Parts: sequence; structure tokens; C-alpha cells
Amino acid sequence: MLVLFETAAGYAIFKVLDEQKIQEVDSLWKEFETPEKANKIVKLKHFEKFQDTTEALAAATALVEGKIGKTLKKVLKKVVAKEAHEQLAITDAKLGGVIKDKLNLSCVHSPAVAELMRGIRTQMEGLITGLPPREISAMSLGLAHSLSRYKLKFSPDKVDTMIVQAISLLDDLDKELNNYIMRCREWYGWHFPELGKIITDNLAYCKSVRKLGDRTNVATSDLSELLPEEVEAEVKLAAEISMGTEVSEQDIGNIMHLCDQVIEITEYRSQLYDYLKNRMMAIAPNLTVMVGELVGARLISHAGSLLNLAKHPASTVQILGAEKALFRALKTRRDTPKYGLIYHASLVGQTTAKNKGKISRMLAAKAALAIRYDALAEDATAEMGVENRAKLEARLRHLEEKGIRRISGTGKATARADKYQHKSDVRVYDPSGDSTLPSGSKKRKFEELEAEEPEVQPAETKTKKPKKEAAAAEPEAVEEEVEEPPKKKKKKKEKKQEAEPVEEAEPMEEVAEETTEKKKKKKKKKVKEEEED
Repeated sequence: MLVLFETAAGYAIFKVLDEQKIQEVDSLWKEFETPEKANKIVKLKHFEKFQDTTEALAAATALVEGKIGKTLKKVLKKVVAKEAHEQLAITDAKLGGVIKDKLNLSCVHSPAVAELMRGIRTQMEGLITGLPPREISAMSLGLAHSLSRYKLKFSPDKVDTMIVQAISLLDDLDKELNNYIMRCREWYGWHFPELGKIITDNLAYCKSVRKLGDRTNVATSDLSELLPEEVEAEVKLAAEISMGTEVSEQDIGNIMHLCDQVIEITEYRSQLYDYLKNRMMAIAPNLTVMVGELVGARLISHAGSLLNLAKHPASTVQILGAEKALFRALKTRRDTPKYGLIYHASLVGQTTAKNKGKISRMLAAKAALAIRYDALAEDATAEMGVENRAKLEARLRHLEEKGIRRISGTGKATARADKYQHKSDVRVYDPSGDSTLPSGSKKRKFEELEAEEPEVQPAETKTKKPKKEAAAAEPEAVEEEVEEPPKKKKKKKEKKQEAEPVEEAEPMEEVAEETTEKKKKKKKKKVKEEEED
């Protein structure tokens, strides 16, 4: 029996010396405890070494896919075909079927063969002569890296780490440029403050300061290459009547050195932006077409890599960058944000405020498809991105026109705008909202209703009755007591009316009537007291 053993260095063919011991699967490992014992079981017949890593990678990929590579086919024809009567022990049953069909060789795969392969692997250094262990480990490591790159379809053109670093550096350069330019304007402003208001462009300002130096040199300096004629004339006029202080040559030297730094950083920033644009078009062309190179690079940087970004759903892509606002909204139970980094895309920026949420949702859905296509497709082109962007622009036009069009009975027609007429409404201040006190209670309303009822005629004065008539008079007294509460309420109301300021003097007749009523009530009380006694 022959054994086909694959290594990172090449193919090895072993001859089995004692086939009876191979059948004892449980105790076979004891025969491979030492190289001397292993040489008594198997013996190396032929070893075909790989020339380079490329050949090793081709052979390994063929074995993974269950195919016969060129090197393996050459070895089998050269060695095994001479002993066609022998069986060939292999590790993969699928590969054995292919060898049997193409080369007409009988192949064996069983648990005993698997245990035999395990034993050969443990004593490989002692069984394969002429191959140092250091070389085997180096070739194994190289083959492992090459096979991993092949499986992941790794390409140096698809490295998105460069994009992450480039966009981070671009943001840092913008911050530093703003600080430098602010410091330069403030520093030179002590000497020539009018120049900062005349020249608004930062790069042109630094170049002008670099060329001028002291403001006294403005008359002899030619700024036509940097500034238009009108601005140049204005600068020369302002230099003659400038209110700035005098500075030394050492101060001017430091200011000019700072201007050189600003100019160099600005030029490097433009160069870095061009590099980022080219890398984005090479790595994620569809995403670049959809949202632009800067927004696309920030999305990739935020997710960590293009493959990680491809794993995110469209809803996550939509709010990527607004995580803080999202969790704050969830915590306070308010509306969640509608957009994150995608807000800076041109399609979202050119829409009205009420349509930004819809457009950002649709753009995120299409961008998620573009990201997956860029990350996983072998030959990614920008055709899908261009097509989806055209659909989004058409949808955007439809949403914008929806506000000025209406559906009529005959179909869609433009809405007629009424003629504008200015109508001024004079509004009067309503003082009812000033009071914070609650309105009158139901009890107070009930008292007012009772007060509006007709007054009960006062009872006539009664004379003293004998004891026999006192019992008959008791029910009448009870009725009078029941009728007293309304009278008391009426009395209270009268007292309130008396307490309020009276604008006009009441007539003397009403005062006289009140005194007579009081006298009658006093007489009633006296009569009741006598009856009770």
C-alpha cells in the first residue's frame, strides 16, 4: 500500500511496510512514538518539493476544491502508475474519486488511514529526510498567509485602511489650518488691521502678508498676481491711513514664517484631498457616486472598514454618527434622529427641511446596497451607483413638485395661487387670562340661584298662647327653623353687598325698610325663645 501525504513543502509518497499493524487502529499511535518505530511501519519512496510559494498555493487551492493539480498529477503518473496494483491511501475521499476517474488508480480512505496520516504528521521531520525543520515552518507560514489572502480575495487596491487614515488626517489639517490662520490674522492685525477686512480669503491673505512684510512696502509691491485690481487699490489706500502699530523686523519675520506654514499645509491638504478622491473611486466607486467622497470616507472610518460598513443595515447607515442623539432620545422618550453623517451628502443638503428625513432614508437604503456591492463584488463599477442616484434625483423632484401640484378630477394640474391681499386684524387684549384663581364653586352658584328666588314674606307676630296650644305650635316652629338657613344666606349676601364700595348713595327709603325687617326678625326670635321655655 502506498500513502499520499501533502505538506507545505511538497508531496510525499510513502510505502507501507507492515499492513497488519495498520489494521489495529486503537494501538497504531504506539508505533509512531519515536522516529525509529515509525520507520519500521512506513518508508519514504518519493518526495516532490514545490519550487516556490505560488506553486504551493496553486496545489493547496486545488486540494481544497477537490481537484488534481499539475504537480500532483505529475507525481501520480511518475511514481504510483508504476505500481498500479498497489492501493493508494488518501486523506480526502472526494479527491480519491477524482483520481480514480482520471488516472484509474484504486484509492482507500478509512479510519485506519486517518490514524496513519496522524502518525506520519507527528514524525514528519524524521520520516522526510533532506528537509530541515526551520524550512518546513517557514514554508508553512508563507503558504498559510498566501492561502488566507486567496480565500479573502485580498487585493492591495482594496485596502480601506488608507482611507480611514486619510480622512482622519484631513480633519486634523482643517483644525490646524483654522488655528494657524486665526493666529496669523490676529498677529499681523496689530500692524495692519485693515488688511483682514479687505482680503477675506485665507490663502490670499497669507500670500499677501508674505509678499508685503511691513505695510510701508505696499506702495512699491505688486500684488496683481494675488489680488484683483480693485482690491489691490483698496489695500494701497488703506496702508496710507492705517491705524496699526509699528512692529520690529523680528516680529515680521516670525509672522512671515507662520504664513509659510499656512501655505504649505494648504497645498498639502489639496494634495491629500485628491489622493482621497482617487482611493475612494478605486475602493468604493458606487458609494462615492451616491454620497460623495468625503461623506463616504467618514462612513467607512466610523464603521472601521468597508466590510464592517457592509454588515450594517440601511437604518444604521442612516443615523451613523448620531449615536449620542439616538440614545438621548431613547432615554427621554422623544423622537429619534433622522440622519447622521449622511446629512452632509449633496442630495440631502439640496432638499427642503420637511423632505430631508424622507430623502435621507431613501439615500441610506440605496447607499447600503452600494456599500455591499463595493465590498463583496469582484469587479465593482460605478454603474449601479449612477443608476440609483438618478432614481433618487427623480424622486426628489417629485417630492419638491408635490407641494405645488394637486390632483384634480381630470388628473394632475398645477395649483392656482390666489392673489395676495393684505388683511390687518386688530386684536384686543383679553384680560380673562390674567387671573390664575379658579372659577366660582358650585356651592357659590347654588347660593346665587337661591338668592334670585322671591323673598319669603315675614311671618306675622304671634301673641302668647296657652300651654294647650303650645304642642300644636311646635310643628310650625320646626318649619320656621327649616326655612331659616335661606334667610341666613340672604343675610350674608346683604352683608357682602354692604361691604363692597357703593358708588352712588342709596335712597333713604331702602334704609328704612332694612331697619323694619331687622325689628321683625328680633321679634320672631323672642317669640321662639318664649315658646321653648
